[in-house]
Amino acid sequence: MNVMVAGGAGYIGSHAVKQLIEAGHRVAVVDNLARGHRRAVHPAAAFHQVDLAQTDALTGLLTGHFDCVMHFSALAFVGESVTDPLAYYHNNTAGTISLLRAMRAAGVRRFVFSSTCATYGQPESVPIVETMRQQPVSPYGWSKWCVEQILRDYAAAEPQFAFAALRYFNVAGAAADGSLGEDHHPETHLIPVLLLAALGQRERVTVFGTDYPTPDGTCVRDYIHVEDLCTAHLAAMQALVPGDARFYNLGIGRGHSVREVIDAAGRVTGRTIPVEYGPRRPGDPAALWANADKIGRELGWSARLTDIDAIVATAWNWFRNHPQGYEGEIGGVRQ
Repeated sequence: MNVMVAGGAGYIGSHAVKQLIEAGHRVAVVDNLARGHRRAVHPAAAFHQVDLAQTDALTGLLTGHFDCVMHFSALAFVGESVTDPLAYYHNNTAGTISLLRAMRAAGVRRFVFSSTCATYGQPESVPIVETMRQQPVSPYGWSKWCVEQILRDYAAAEPQFAFAALRYFNVAGAAADGSLGEDHHPETHLIPVLLLAALGQRERVTVFGTDYPTPDGTCVRDYIHVEDLCTAHLAAMQALVPGDARFYNLGIGRGHSVREVIDAAGRVTGRTIPVEYGPRRPGDPAALWANADKIGRELGWSARLTDIDAIVATAWNWFRNHPQGYEGEIGGVRQ
């Protein structure tokens, strides 16, 4: 299959591109490189530095060449979305409309969308199932929720269109072969922050809140390995038929607390990680983890790497060998 990957220079998108190529698909990456890394793009993929807002350019690239679009091009910092909501609605929502318009003009009717558990907001209970109420608590979550609604409406109007919206929980880890990893600026995700502290690149790690109604008082989250996440995208792409409107949670089906992840990082690195404790952050739910049974029933998918130490170990392999991320690579070659 010929697949365009929007955001294929980013953390998750680059891992998806790698899997697509290894599965025999032909891939082109579209990325504006505002937050992606040119060096993360697989050498076998065509690369086009194009922004989602450039509808005509996207149409030209898509016309006559592609069977499916996978869309990972999103701004994804919750705190930043609160302080700059227009950027999030412009890129995440309006940008997706631009991409869909280009797909319609080019006759591409298969779409796999990177959504988020942030569309659920504060859940009424856990584990979270796809039919639960969606009430986001951040502009980031709303920007993704808006796209899900747009996809529903577009699919109802275009019988040949098919989509799957995959609601991620906490994505973590790195490629097993060490070729790809997580490199954000700034870095806000817990596991990379812990590993950067282990490397001495951060003074300490702040834990926000120790009085949640959880077993150890810290927030509990569902950590899914990035390679497992990407296998779900390939399974969804292969399953789509005209008229499909699919929504799936992607997680391992259980949570780990912040303290448990800190302990795992200490075991994996063999280093003491300096930690300080602060107050809760507004809007942080006590516990979020997925019920991913639906995608298991319908597509036969399940996460394979579910041990938190094993997930952290793949990330540590990346950070230990790429302490400066992709910027530390010599001559554009993955070290």
